[in-house]
Amino acid sequence: MNDEDDKRANLKDAALDYHRQDPPGKLGVYATKPVANQRDLSLAYSPGVAFACEAIAEDPAQADSLTARGNLVAVVSNGTAVLGLGAIGPLASKPVMEGKGVLFKKFAGIDVFDIEVDARDPKHFIDVVASLEPTFGGVNLEDIKAPECFEIETALREKMDIPVFHDDQHGTAIVVAAAIVNGLRVVEKDLASIKLVTSGAGAAAIACLNLLVSMGLPRANVTVTDLHGVLYEGRGVDMEPQRAVYAQKTDARTLAEVIGGADVFLGVSAPGVLKPEMVAAMADRPLIMALANPTPEIMPEEARAARPDALICTGRTDYPNQVNNVLCFPFLFRGALDVGATAINEEMKMACVRAIADLATQPPSEAVARAYGGEELRFGPNYLIPKPFDPRLITEIPPAVAKAAMDSGVARRPIADFAAYSEKLNRFVFKTGFFMKSVFDAARADRKTIVYAEGEEERALQAAQVVLDEGLANIVLIGRRNVVERRIERYGLRLRIGEDLDIVDPEHDDRFDRYWRRYHAIMRRRGVTPVMAQERVRTRNAVIAALMVDQGEADAMVCGLVGRYRNHLGGVEPILGLKPGVSQPYAMSGLVLPSGVYFFVDTQIAVDPNPEEIVEMTLLAAEEVMRFGVTPRVALLSHSSFGSSREPSAEKMRIAHRMLIERAPDLAVEGEMQADAAVSQAVRDQVFPGGAFDGPANLLVMPNRDAANIAFNLLKCVGEGVSIGPMLLGNAQPAHILTASATARAMVNVTALLGVEAQTAG
Repeated sequence: MNDEDDKRANLKDAALDYHRQDPPGKLGVYATKPVANQRDLSLAYSPGVAFACEAIAEDPAQADSLTARGNLVAVVSNGTAVLGLGAIGPLASKPVMEGKGVLFKKFAGIDVFDIEVDARDPKHFIDVVASLEPTFGGVNLEDIKAPECFEIETALREKMDIPVFHDDQHGTAIVVAAAIVNGLRVVEKDLASIKLVTSGAGAAAIACLNLLVSMGLPRANVTVTDLHGVLYEGRGVDMEPQRAVYAQKTDARTLAEVIGGADVFLGVSAPGVLKPEMVAAMADRPLIMALANPTPEIMPEEARAARPDALICTGRTDYPNQVNNVLCFPFLFRGALDVGATAINEEMKMACVRAIADLATQPPSEAVARAYGGEELRFGPNYLIPKPFDPRLITEIPPAVAKAAMDSGVARRPIADFAAYSEKLNRFVFKTGFFMKSVFDAARADRKTIVYAEGEEERALQAAQVVLDEGLANIVLIGRRNVVERRIERYGLRLRIGEDLDIVDPEHDDRFDRYWRRYHAIMRRRGVTPVMAQERVRTRNAVIAALMVDQGEADAMVCGLVGRYRNHLGGVEPILGLKPGVSQPYAMSGLVLPSGVYFFVDTQIAVDPNPEEIVEMTLLAAEEVMRFGVTPRVALLSHSSFGSSREPSAEKMRIAHRMLIERAPDLAVEGEMQADAAVSQAVRDQVFPGGAFDGPANLLVMPNRDAANIAFNLLKCVGEGVSIGPMLLGNAQPAHILTASATARAMVNVTALLGVEAQTAG
């Protein structure tokens, strides 16, 4: 067994284990409304459900607001053309259809029922699918062989008043068209004047050509070949009407005879059909779309050896410019469903093409840079289309598709406020979007200057780009100028030092003398000599950042991307000092979960706080929570509830509770209590009805650092939460210390929060 066989065997075992994990498969059904008691049951089913039924009977449009139909797509196949496996049948196709459903949900939040129909006869298949219209908001046809797929899609589009989309045809066509549009941008050629040659004349190839022709490619400039050779006028074999429209009047019969001078090769056929000598015969800077999978029509290495100036796309993940339908179908359906479209028409498809193509010309997001670390992600020959995990796909494509649906008259529920719609889509990507909105708005109203201590880090640079694009703050980077400039270039960012932001170079800055003298003045009674002061200011960026805030040259600072939290705190706290009356700093972390937003204190600093420190951290944390526009509901947590234990850890939380009531009588605080009582009103009512607040607590105060850190990180992982912070509490001047695992988006959130804090700093 060779290496390839070993890899395949390992992949097979892993894939089967993956699918067998309990519960088997990849999709499930879950309830979106609670059914926790008799009243819930009466609303969800009999008798309350009758009112929803009557409302829909009176007005069928109500189905989209009273049921899941408006966000439910059918992924339908008869298993006649499954991936590269052929006609393996509907049952064997089910893993693929489930996988398609996972992609719909993952990338666009769309629910899916996969439906495998045992019907090879097109008319039978059409009747079955058409009868399902009351259930779904859209239909995605999948893995149906040609030419039956043409007949099936055409008939279903005529019969059904919801979007019907054959992804193998049109999804491929949209992404191919986007790649060709951008390829022609790079080589500075016009779609209306290029020569295009295909290998392959199946459903995907014909759909690609139809879309390109509708976008301006002259039909006369297209030559199609298949396994029988050139499609020429008078050919009798395999000349269905969909193919016949591309027949040319020519004596040429082979791909080799027609490839000369071609600007674009579109391969949707078989491995190895495009030879190096054919590539050499193409026009200057040719665009080669070799999309056969897993082995393309020509391997990129061979094509580049024959023509170093070629631009190359494949269907593979291990080469640049992967043509992947997931760039299209989830987001196209998202836009179509959100306006209640009755169809997916040419205008919507072309809008999708333009949105995908334009997105690739923008600098890559931080999420993409992390997912594809090490790849060159700047628009150009090796980056013609976005990556599938680019979170901006859902914020760019659905609005473009929705607007096209409205403009072309197929939208039943036009969107009145596109700004609000964009915010809704943005919240799907960044779950903190809605929660942070008020903070972002406040930060924009009075932009402050925030210094990033680790200015050379990719996450800091990515965050700086977003902060500047969204107008949240002015940014100063600390880092070696030449390194920062190279990394800005490498990451494809638009940051301009001296124009968009400023930089402090620890190796070359005329403020160094003033900074180290100030640092020595602060630290000289803590054992720091002049030489030590110079060394720390030269080598510890967090110290430089804190000194900039201390000297009024920045309003706030962020550090912590590199190194240990405690080391950063030790450098920052002596310089920035503490608020009057505060005995020590504390740290609070926020977590956005599907069930709500929760804050945890103290996750980083106070190892085993006494009652006085618990009171202090709680009051500081409550003040910070209110910056988010949230009214704090404080739970003092313990292993016990309301006096049920005499252990010291429980006793200190009871003492802290009494002290908090005295010092902050208006604060909604309760405890000590167990964690389930804190987040569940029902549990709390069983053990202590009539407490200080209703609903779940949102500020969870732990008895020690271990408990806070463990609870926060555990929920962040298993609850798939989005974190905010850590936020430093008690410091006299605005600063936050992140952890080494913080993302660029976390930096953006903290930057906006620091801007608001700086606005009110005394």
